[in-house]
Amino acid sequence: MMASTLFAMSGAQAEHQELIMGRSAEAFPETMSALQEEIKKAGYTISIVQRVDIGLTGMGFQTDKYRVVFFGKPEEIKMLPQKYPKLTPYLPLAIAIFAEKDETILTAMSPHFIEHTYAPASDTNNAELHDILQRWQKDIESIIEKVSYLE
Repeated sequence: MMASTLFAMSGAQAEHQELIMGRSAEAFPETMSALQEEIKKAGYTISIVQRVDIGLTGMGFQTDKYRVVFFGKPEEIKMLPQKYPKLTPYLPLAIAIFAEKDETILTAMSPHFIEHTYAPASDTNNAELHDILQRWQKDIESIIEKVSYLE
């Protein structure tokens, strides 16, 4: 069954969109496996997969499977905080994945939001960062879209 995908709106509104989201009708394990595969296919390295459900359950919340997959390109992760210290809290990139009844939800912070907030494209000193953030946006959208349409 094809899953519906929610994406940031295009144009100027995309710069203000905070999240990129997708929804898969596949079970959590299959979606998690596909997510990791698509991240690698896009040329990124997975640095860690962090379980979130254990902490939430320990605090009394009812939760199903919930993970955050951290990833990036090692050379960028090393270089960017030195050149752009304000970017440090957003590295490495992350996609949260969690089970919700019969579906699996994927969500990530939009690099457009990061750029709008910390490195406006209008600032000519940020041309390199603008290009990187644009690439991240396209890559994350593509990864989530591909995983959302599992069959």
